[in-house]
Amino acid sequence: MRISKVTIYNFRSIEHAEIIPTEFNVFAGQNNHGKTNFFEAIEWFYNAVGDLTQIAFRRNRENEVSVEIEYIGIQAGIEAVKNEGTREKFRKFADGKDVIRVIRRSSDPSKRALWDEGKGEWTAKNFAGFDKAFNDCLPRLQYVATRTRLAEISKYGKKTPIGEMLSGVLTAILETSKQYIEFRDKFDELFTSETSEVKTGLDFLAGKVRIHLEQQFPECTKIEFGVTAPIFDDLLKSFETSVDDGIETLAEEKGDGMQRALMLAIIKTYSDYRREKDELGKRFLFLIDEAELHLHPTAQRQLKEALAQLADNGDQVFINTHSSVLVADDAQGQSLWKVVKRDGATGITSIGGQDKPELVFELLGGSPSDLLFPNNFLIVEGTCEDHLISLLVKRFYSDRPWIKIIRANGDDGRQRESMNAINVAFTPLVQTPIYNDRLVVLCDKPNAQRQADFERFCQAYGALHERGHIIVAPHGSLEQCYPDPWRKTADEAKQMKSIEKTTLAKAVGANITSEQFEHEMSHVFEALQKAWGSAHK
Repeated sequence: MRISKVTIYNFRSIEHAEIIPTEFNVFAGQNNHGKTNFFEAIEWFYNAVGDLTQIAFRRNRENEVSVEIEYIGIQAGIEAVKNEGTREKFRKFADGKDVIRVIRRSSDPSKRALWDEGKGEWTAKNFAGFDKAFNDCLPRLQYVATRTRLAEISKYGKKTPIGEMLSGVLTAILETSKQYIEFRDKFDELFTSETSEVKTGLDFLAGKVRIHLEQQFPECTKIEFGVTAPIFDDLLKSFETSVDDGIETLAEEKGDGMQRALMLAIIKTYSDYRREKDELGKRFLFLIDEAELHLHPTAQRQLKEALAQLADNGDQVFINTHSSVLVADDAQGQSLWKVVKRDGATGITSIGGQDKPELVFELLGGSPSDLLFPNNFLIVEGTCEDHLISLLVKRFYSDRPWIKIIRANGDDGRQRESMNAINVAFTPLVQTPIYNDRLVVLCDKPNAQRQADFERFCQAYGALHERGHIIVAPHGSLEQCYPDPWRKTADEAKQMKSIEKTTLAKAVGANITSEQFEHEMSHVFEALQKAWGSAHK
């Protein structure tokens, strides 16, 4: 049984999100964009803990919070229900279906409702024992938040992973251990036997106390002091974890990276233990917040491999990260999700192979000096060219070498009005030996004010110009180069706002045919062909 769909409304920064996860899911994005909010929404679905005023989108309680999760493999989950009567009710409700939808809403946060397919509505009242039965079905949630510390995982306690494993493993051992049985017998002999010196001394003290107590309560005829055998759990309260990595010390004294790795290793062992001890092999749902925390890139890759093994074994794994390392490498059955906050609202979108380099670029800081190594670069005038070409590559040329498009638009008016913008974007790349003879520049036809700058640029980078790697558009703006019905005149293009130009570029990129593009915007196609042709193979 695993999650097949998550739908969220109005949870913290998530106004609405809908994802269809696989066994292994990576959520990537910048800090404070809402990755953790997605995990906490799932946690809220499980346990309903949290102040609804703080949880509601924009802290507006009028926005109903809801988290709906769809599960597949429900028939196997029903078999995990321990109570036979409740199990039969659940089976009857499922009616042979292997998919079930469940929702928790802020209007009644203490309860979860089932979707009744027959009635086409959420159940107003669940059958008796539903919550406990449903918890028996569910994959066990193991959420490792950034605030989770090693002590919470490794200390002994009734509900900690270490505590449950120790109790289960050691109880089974002690039931048949000859040495432990001898210890219990020896304890009784020393402390509870009538011939024990300790017992005799305690009885003597009890007699003295009884004499004084009788002065106030004559009916009290006996006081007894006794020593009971130690409770096994009490023996383990001083349990400690030490690690020998050349120097043996307590785990809490090791570095943050070692502590984080040990914590995740304990959780993995715990999941194996629970699966082995559960007759029905109950699965786990792992949520790992900032999986790269405190880990060297090599250790991050090893962690991802270990988590991927959990997914291969039937568990479901969700990790969030802003590490390019955890995004760049693929795992079997992996889904990649981009998390972006705009205007205070978090959006979550699925990312394919063509989009992954762009995501890695953003995670590395969005600067050419921080890039991983694409096959080549194409430097363009600005946002519109970027949107247009990116859409066209995704639609028609996804099998071609990866070309990273760099926008040349600067931060001030002068750069936007001269070749300085292209120069700023171009300089750090042309100085890189692995790209300096491969780069391609696509620019608008320079007007009178830009002509001098353009000529100086061509003179400064003569080799680039001689190779034909500077492609000049036939017109002074991209909008004039579009085929009908999107083409604009020079005056119309000047009157357009930036947002209008961007919207138009996206529309052209989404609707133009490959024949139109290659023949009527041949200069752009030529720039792409040169970039592909000179790209690293």
